[in-house]
Amino acid sequence: MLLSQIRMRDPFVLAVPSGGFVLFGTTDENLWGGPATGFDCWTSDDLVTWDGPFPAFRPPAGFWADTQFWAPEVVAHGGRYVMLATFASTDPAAGPRGVQVLVSDQPTGPFLPWSEGPVTPRDVPCLDGTLFVDDDGVPWLVYSRGAEGAPGGPPGITDGEMYALRLADDLAAPAGSPVLLFRASAAAWSKPLWFPEGVEPPEQLNLGKDPLFTDGPCLLRTEGGALHMLWSSFGEEGYAIGVATSPDGEVTGPWHQRDEPLWARNGGHGMVFTDPAGGRHLVFHWPNDTPHERVVMVDVEVSDDGVRLLGDPTGA
Repeated sequence: MLLSQIRMRDPFVLAVPSGGFVLFGTTDENLWGGPATGFDCWTSDDLVTWDGPFPAFRPPAGFWADTQFWAPEVVAHGGRYVMLATFASTDPAAGPRGVQVLVSDQPTGPFLPWSEGPVTPRDVPCLDGTLFVDDDGVPWLVYSRGAEGAPGGPPGITDGEMYALRLADDLAAPAGSPVLLFRASAAAWSKPLWFPEGVEPPEQLNLGKDPLFTDGPCLLRTEGGALHMLWSSFGEEGYAIGVATSPDGEVTGPWHQRDEPLWARNGGHGMVFTDPAGGRHLVFHWPNDTPHERVVMVDVEVSDDGVRLLGDPTGA
């Protein structure tokens, strides 16, 4: 099938070192609540036609989470494949939403839990973790402290936050305290979350009033040593992708926000991958309207100056 036929949010493409590509994403029908099934994946040799879905993760007996399985990312690391994914539980005793580490010997899974529950802080809801290994070989988890609140607790924060957290070398546990990178309000283009007239946000999200969001980080090195971060929030035209830059290449910043989003038209949670020929491609879901979201892909140019789209994946 074609990408445009795959219903998915939060897409992530892994270029497999031995050849081919694997596409992961949020695939559960029960997106915001209700029982979660797991994560599926699709495979391709040419980025045009895709086979699947294939089950990549199904929760084992006794798994702590049972809902809101979101945003799986898979990378080759330490001789295995590592999945970072967001999970939540309907049991308040299990703690709030968080990012857990899973592993597999194969790029398509099956993936099994590796960390003992989430590696993100256990006192606040967190989501959308991505792995970054710095020039010293130190692994970091970059993740969002979103605007959602814990079920039954106080409403979420109204200014979403992005953090970096150093991990142990085996990625099984944190190895430091979270470092605040920036807040959503640092970007001039970020606007409060909006819903169409007559539509209310899902109650289980427990949102604060008129929140600014941060989610979907993706980090890109440049040849000149800068570090760019793609991240998503809401703008004038809905869900959007922005770019922040750490000029010195340090994951802890300081981070400088671009004035305008990279993509503004009601789509987001993007990531960039590199094909074997060196081409770079951005994938994200568009539109941000359930159940109409689909995977779109567009070539991009990444330089010290920023990230530039080389086309319009929607054909608009």
